[in-house]
Amino acid sequence: MKNGFKIIDMDTHVGPRNNTLYEYMDSATRTRVEEALAPYVRDPIGPTQDRPDGTVTSGKGARFPTVALTRFPGTPLLPEHREPGMDGSVTFIKEVGESGLQGHHRKAVAKGVEQDNSAGRLQDMDEEGRDVDFLFGNTNQGVMTTGDPTISEAFYKAYHRFIKDYTAVDPDRLKSHALVPADDVEWAVEELKSLAGEKWLSAVRLMIPEEMAVDDPSMEPLWATMNDLDLPLIHHSSFSTYPWFPGYRDIWGNAAVARTAAHPWGAARLMSYLIVGGIFDRYPNLRAATAECGQAWLPHWVIRLGEMIFYVSGVTPKLDYKPIEYVQMGRFRCCAEPFEGPELTKHCFDFLGDKALMHQSDYPHAESHFPDTASMVMDWPIWKDLGDDFLRKHMAGNAEDYLRLI
Repeated sequence: MKNGFKIIDMDTHVGPRNNTLYEYMDSATRTRVEEALAPYVRDPIGPTQDRPDGTVTSGKGARFPTVALTRFPGTPLLPEHREPGMDGSVTFIKEVGESGLQGHHRKAVAKGVEQDNSAGRLQDMDEEGRDVDFLFGNTNQGVMTTGDPTISEAFYKAYHRFIKDYTAVDPDRLKSHALVPADDVEWAVEELKSLAGEKWLSAVRLMIPEEMAVDDPSMEPLWATMNDLDLPLIHHSSFSTYPWFPGYRDIWGNAAVARTAAHPWGAARLMSYLIVGGIFDRYPNLRAATAECGQAWLPHWVIRLGEMIFYVSGVTPKLDYKPIEYVQMGRFRCCAEPFEGPELTKHCFDFLGDKALMHQSDYPHAESHFPDTASMVMDWPIWKDLGDDFLRKHMAGNAEDYLRLI
């Protein structure tokens, strides 16, 4: 609690490393996975860096094709800036070998909270006033590039076992998503059904290969299962790993531009096809949300999408509602980036109502303002005009409804 308000943080992160996930695989599966990943094992690229939780990011291990985001503006555009390659570093080069991220933390987070220190995470949550953390798992999305969904599935199942252990310290406060592949719907459906009773399970993160559309008819059994289990879809865009973000070949190699473009464009495309594909209409319990993608793009996009559906007639099915109405009903929500500030956030509320946004911090990553993110947002002057009910919904109520916690 913070000043009498419940806090649910909808964008926090947990590892784990591949070596940790290997411990959650049986020996035969681990051997098969290690053999499949052997061609991708590389020595470290770039300088060793410590993550905010004190763990080391660099080290020998599986390195999958990446688009090099190393181009300093005004320097030549190289082939590796357009086509994925095994040697493309995702280190953020600022100039002549200098690299890194600048963060907002006022103090260090507890060490190892992205690996196995869930007790330390709870201490950080108490300090910041967070009642519930929703955790995004990093399970090396690059395994999708092997073209064998069973390799990805081995990691996904291992993550499900890992997160059950990680959240066991307090499953009422630590929640996460299932990871399932879009290119093996039968496995995805069975895995979701097997996890339905897990207390940590609050959403589904669907891993869609680059060549698949979100409204591909092969995914109908998966949408139906999520609808029946009342499990929402959660999306967290990627900008440096597979599946590539839309337009990755035309970003011209700069990491700042890539991060600016990747997240909102990926979120907007997802939302558009959930609507125009009729998925929301066919499955009334299904809802979706995006994290770390911003919020100010959303009013413009739904208004423009609605006009284009009207103007370019005959290219979409008849929908039950206008695009903006799906958002106003809470069928699609954005986790709000604090750096977009109070004025832009209020603009979203004014256009979209009180169900469209949820609080996020990006803990324990450097973009969060630990331990001040929640208090920073709650101190915005807009709440004096909007009122405590808006504030309660933004900080926790909308997330409780979205995650089926009430």
